[in-house]
Amino acid sequence: MDTWLPSLITETPQDGYDLAVKLSRVAVKLTQPDAEIRDRLRPEYAQDAEALIAVSQVVATHFATVAAANGYWKPSK
Repeated sequence: MDTWLPSLITETPQDGYDLAVKLSRVAVKLTQPDAEIRDRLRPEYAQDAEALIAVSQVVATHFATVAAANGYWKPSK
């Protein structure tokens, strides 16, 4: 089975953060699959400080999950 998310394991914390952003974006697309509606709504939330903070919180939650899956990128002893 082909999947867009084969693993939460990443090489670096930056790659992990990029994955966290992708997880957030995919969640939005799955929640609202109509690209036209997403495009129409984007200017509204782009000007809303509370919405932008909420986005940051979602990405942070995903990043915490990815970081935990990667052992916080600590070198193995």
